Amino acid sequence: MNRIPEEAQILQNLKDAGCDEAAIQKFFQLQNEGKTKELLRLLSLHRATLLDCIHTSQHRIDCLDYLIYSIKQATK
Repeated sequence: MNRIPEEAQILQNLKDAGCDEAAIQKFFQLQNEGKTKELLRLLSLHRATLLDCIHTSQHRIDCLDYLIYSIKQATK
């Protein structure tokens, strides 16, 4: 009985973290098989993917900031 709310919370957390349906199914499969090491690897890979997206976005923001700065300097 305690497993259902926990499973629902985990499911919501995975969805909130942007995991797709395949990753969610893999997560629960690994959990049911007791493969904690592989489960943590799956989560770490998704985390790394999200972090790469942040870095890419930060680079794009930096490029825009430089362009804005350059335009402002040219109009002074």
